[in-house]
Amino acid sequence: MGKQKLKTKNAVSKRFRVTKTGKVMHGHQMRSHLRSKKSKSNLRRKKILGQAHGTFAKKIKQLLSV
Repeated sequence: MGKQKLKTKNAVSKRFRVTKTGKVMHGHQMRSHLRSKKSKSNLRRKKILGQAHGTFAKKIKQLLSV
């Protein structure tokens, strides 16, 4: 018997994205709630996706079954 395929974790698939080159991208926190208090430059910075690194990125790829 071979190894079984891992199921994709839906919670992870909604929060992270893997690019063609294998980078794990994520959105930033503190972006949607009570926006009027936050500076516009701060909100602009949070629009850009962040990149996960190291063992954390490896774990995300495993949960996404990539």
